[in-house]
Amino acid sequence: MTRHRVDLALLAVAAVWGSSYLATKEVVDADGALAFLALRFGLAAGVLAVVLRRRIAHIRRDELIAGSLFGTILTAICGCETYGVTMTSASNAGLIMALTVVITPLLGGSVAVAPLFYAPAALVVLGCVALTQAGGFALPGTGDVLIAVAAVLRAVHVSVLARTPAVRRLDPAAVTLVQLSTVAILTAMPAGALGQFAAVPQMSGRDWALTGYLAVACTVFAFGAQTWAARSSTPARMSMLLGTEPMWAAVIGVGLAGDPVTALGVLGAVLVVAGTHWGRAVSTGAGSQPCTGMSRRRHRHSRWCSRRSRRA
Repeated sequence: MTRHRVDLALLAVAAVWGSSYLATKEVVDADGALAFLALRFGLAAGVLAVVLRRRIAHIRRDELIAGSLFGTILTAICGCETYGVTMTSASNAGLIMALTVVITPLLGGSVAVAPLFYAPAALVVLGCVALTQAGGFALPGTGDVLIAVAAVLRAVHVSVLARTPAVRRLDPAAVTLVQLSTVAILTAMPAGALGQFAAVPQMSGRDWALTGYLAVACTVFAFGAQTWAARSSTPARMSMLLGTEPMWAAVIGVGLAGDPVTALGVLGAVLVVAGTHWGRAVSTGAGSQPCTGMSRRRHRHSRWCSRRSRRA
């Protein structure tokens, strides 16, 4: 598994996730958000179960535990994200989710964050503030706040994925199946209690097509690829690559949905994208290396050897 292949997979995930905001906004409303999530993740789990039909009976206990943990966090992310996108624009939602880029490296534990990282982090935060005020200065809307909460939870999700020691020994497909099934179950129960499934028979062919796209491309592929990449990438690097999602969301939201464009909104988008890419460069440099006494001694030793070889 090369870094190039892992990076390409994560960029593809970012692209389909960027398109998911508009697709979700076109299909769901706040009154049926939980039923939509149960349907989306139920379809996704069904598709993946067919693909893995020979593997299902051999899913191990540690894969069940890991998938259930990741799925519980993912349920909270998708709940906030889905309700949030019904209350704000698709491009705004995607750009605010870039806060994940700021938060994930700070949850890196033993992985040091370079002091320079706080500069691009500040740009991303300022950009998000500008986006929420693009329609005039006021308190951020409920949708904006929910998307920001989803960004925090996604950072936790990425960090837990990357920092779970057993994840590198688990089958990504099996863990993803358990993860998706967990979301479907945890959203179906309250959706049924609230009577939200009553709207399903009224769904049009277009609604089903968009739900299918969200289930297969934005769920089966995306979360499977993320789990696969977590085995050989760092939390900061994953966050930076997935951080290109706002660019895709903004382009699709403005280009296809005609989301309003204001000078302050453009400034916010530029700050978010610039901060995301700058932060990616910083976090994949020295700031993404484990900060231990042994690593510092090795670094000093390698520089001493390099100077000595040049003198020779």
